Amino acid sequence: MKVSVGQFAPRGQVAGNLATMRRIAARAKEDGAELVVFPEESMFTVGQVEGNFPEAVAAHWTTFVQGLSLLARDLDVAIIAGGYEPSSDDRPYNTLVAVDGTGLILDTYRKLHLYDAFSYQESKRITPGDGGVKLISLGGLKVGMMTCYDLRFPELARALAEQGADLICVAAAWFKGDHKIDHWESLLKARAIENTCWVAAAGVSSDYCIGHSVVLDPMGVVQDFLNEEPEGIATAVVTRKRIDEVREFLPVLKNRRLANPVEVVAAH
Repeated sequence: MKVSVGQFAPRGQVAGNLATMRRIAARAKEDGAELVVFPEESMFTVGQVEGNFPEAVAAHWTTFVQGLSLLARDLDVAIIAGGYEPSSDDRPYNTLVAVDGTGLILDTYRKLHLYDAFSYQESKRITPGDGGVKLISLGGLKVGMMTCYDLRFPELARALAEQGADLICVAAAWFKGDHKIDHWESLLKARAIENTCWVAAAGVSSDYCIGHSVVLDPMGVVQDFLNEEPEGIATAVVTRKRIDEVREFLPVLKNRRLANPVEVVAAH
């Protein structure tokens, strides 16, 4: 399956963001992509939303999801993209939506790990996900979903791998800062290498976020990438064959000895 990651800088208006995504997805489709992964906050970015954030989410979530469905159907390409979904209180979910090439909504994933780090408190305005890991089937592959800060928790990627993920898609708005590009690139490579699976990561590229979208193979080898381009795609052919090749000589999932909780032995 040919997979593209689409990089851009979402604004505060859903219609404008969907138009940008359509332009990027059309370019990816011309390159033969069957799946396009877009960043976190593709619906709109929190800092640019006009008015009350929870009210804006309630007003525009359905429009965003329907827009993704129409876009996917029109171009006959599957899409994964991030938005904000209403919850039972005034803190929405940070949610990824997966749509197939017919426009059918396959599943959603609510971000589990909220970015309460580096002096930022995402949990003040976002409700953490409660649905666990999510896998969908596309192009004969099992595809897992993660959002931004989730990348720093290897147990999440491992849980996806244990459930058979061939490809892990990461949608992010990775903030700029000291060492942040190094962290992003190192963590993405680690998730691919330690689970011997493909990783496709789409990042926001803006004044505040690093971009650096990339597709990695199961050895962590870069197949295609972007730097800080304000808009663009990176594309690679993702195959099960490559996973099988790597796991033949690097069977780390089979070699594990800590698959179950570790028994703590008291010192004497």
